Amino acid sequence: MDDQLSHVRADGSAHMVDVTEKATTSRTSRAQAVVVTRSEVIEMIMAGGLPKGDALPVARVAGIMAAKKTWETIPLCHPIPLGKITVDFKSDTGAGTVRVEALVKTTGVTGVEMEALSAASTAALTLYDMIKAVDPRAAITDIKVLEKTGGKSGDWSLEDPGAQS
Repeated sequence: MDDQLSHVRADGSAHMVDVTEKATTSRTSRAQAVVVTRSEVIEMIMAGGLPKGDALPVARVAGIMAAKKTWETIPLCHPIPLGKITVDFKSDTGAGTVRVEALVKTTGVTGVEMEALSAASTAALTLYDMIKAVDPRAAITDIKVLEKTGGKSGDWSLEDPGAQS
């Protein structure tokens, strides 16, 4: 493996990686972001009772749109035809959290980790925007890739560390 960073040329300048010779494979990535707020705000989110309206459908669409536009916001990402994007929410009223999980799939020459991270992060930001009037101290935490499949580096999952190939 080359010791040089793939997005940096020998002179130190950044460039977009050449993926034209990479194999086309099925690729997926799953990422999360966690919104932390008060239990009563979680109840309002899940009931669709926030002053700004029903937050989950708005956040879902925002996450999907973000995945589709990742290449426009992250400078060295490639435009990728995405075959599937899902954004789902799991609430835990006792913990005061909503876990946003995004899944992105493609058949292509480069992975979709950044697209999944963009989807989860933007959905969480949208939730924050919709709850800040009732809880300006809400926070977004634990943004990370949970798993990926396909491509040269193989499959891996945080939930199954032994699955890395």
